[in-house]
Amino acid sequence: MEHLMTLSIGLGLIISLLFSELLGVAAGGMIVPGYVALYLDRPLAVLITLAVAWMTWMTVKMMSTIMIIYGRRRTVITLLVGFLYGAFFRSIGYVETVTLVFDLTLIGYLIPGLIAIWIEKQGLVETFATLITSSVIVRLLLILLTGGEFIS
Repeated sequence: MEHLMTLSIGLGLIISLLFSELLGVAAGGMIVPGYVALYLDRPLAVLITLAVAWMTWMTVKMMSTIMIIYGRRRTVITLLVGFLYGAFFRSIGYVETVTLVFDLTLIGYLIPGLIAIWIEKQGLVETFATLITSSVIVRLLLILLTGGEFIS
């Protein structure tokens, strides 16, 4: 699994660089598409990660109306808020309804914060669209390069 993650992150870096250089858009951080690609078979984890990124972006945006948040401070606060939201969702773990169980897993510890940073820089739709597109490309490349061995 470690080899697969290394390959995925490496491919994600290449695809992110291509998107950035050729199209002028970022995929929520250079390493993010590689991580998200490994979770595309768990769409709820991807959706929760995107929701937490959005919540993080909105929280920092609201905080900036009462605090001076810019530069390095904004980056650290954004990563910290995303980390705290992620810790909250991880502490809940599962939500059970009468017929369904929802696993509230999200991707990584810093991934939501990294996505939120790019939402602030380039916009919500651009960031989410680029992230999903680049993650799908990384996933397809992983399937081609491994012969689909990692898909269970």
